[in-house]
Amino acid sequence: MSLSSSRLISLDALRGFTVAAMIMVNFPGSSDHVFFTLRHTVWNGLSFTDLVAPIFLYVIGVSIVLAYSKKKDGDKKELYKKIVIRSLKIYAVGMFLNLMPDFNLAEARWTGTLHRIAFVFLGCAMLFLNTNWRQQAWITASILVGYWLALTLIPTPGVGKVMLEPGVNIVAWFDSKFLPGKMWQGTWDPESILSTLPSIASGITGMLAGRLLITDLSPNLKVNYLMTAGVISSLLGYFWGLGFPVNENLWTSSFVLVTSGFASLLLGALYFAVDFLGKTKGTQVGIIFGANAISVYVLGDILALFFYGTKLGEKTPNEHAVDTLVGMGMSPNLASWLYALFFVAINFIPAYWLYRKKIFIKL
Repeated sequence: MSLSSSRLISLDALRGFTVAAMIMVNFPGSSDHVFFTLRHTVWNGLSFTDLVAPIFLYVIGVSIVLAYSKKKDGDKKELYKKIVIRSLKIYAVGMFLNLMPDFNLAEARWTGTLHRIAFVFLGCAMLFLNTNWRQQAWITASILVGYWLALTLIPTPGVGKVMLEPGVNIVAWFDSKFLPGKMWQGTWDPESILSTLPSIASGITGMLAGRLLITDLSPNLKVNYLMTAGVISSLLGYFWGLGFPVNENLWTSSFVLVTSGFASLLLGALYFAVDFLGKTKGTQVGIIFGANAISVYVLGDILALFFYGTKLGEKTPNEHAVDTLVGMGMSPNLASWLYALFFVAINFIPAYWLYRKKIFIKL
């Protein structure tokens, strides 16, 4: 398959399914009743939910290569401008969501999912336009090793020793000095300043995969390389995690390798099944979500104001639904998950309308 003449259906579907997963894990029917793997791990470890954000950053990296590979050798001045403006718009929308519904700047949180996406897109796009894939690989390795050395060798100021505990580590200390506004966890924030660097590394791993996909290699070889890279990356991350724990909150180097490895395996499997074998059945839902990925993510937060925040009588709609299902004999965790899936389906309606109308909102 020639990527110059066809869209990469597997990538479109992966983008959309990842956004759908983001909405599902962000909005359970009841935050008190959630299956373990649908929660973020408290600290060290890896759940399904922990995989969602890094896979989306990986997809961003792949998309950058497909979008800018033909423009890389031309006049970059206009491209720089567009990249910076797009990053600022994504960040601004992230701030809008953080400020809803009260818009109290005094209590604003200045980081979040869209904020991180903005920084990763900006960093990766600029790197792609000014480096080759070998340089990108070395930059990724340097970021991961440098971050590991910083977190495991630099004592936390005020403590006098190296710490990797919640709120008591060099990352949290750095935020306490330089991050404005309030933090998600009071004394620390999972989308911290320092952890933005390894999150950019997650995006670069996607760029390396994208570079592979635009080569003239046969589809079989592309799949084999993607799957092999996925296995190797996951294994390296696992064993590195024995000494430098897999941790989404710190976005550790081992976390980057494990999640990027899984993303490569997933993309490789989808590419083989969908783009090579032509088995597109079941991908349409992902393609529809992915066509307006960030817009749908934003819409989810807005719709949640009603489905999770508006009281109908003494309870909100999600509380009514979960209580009804539990009253019918369903387990609370299952009831909570089914409501989350219902909310994903609600978000699919405007996504489908936009797709049918060929409206693609580009931030």
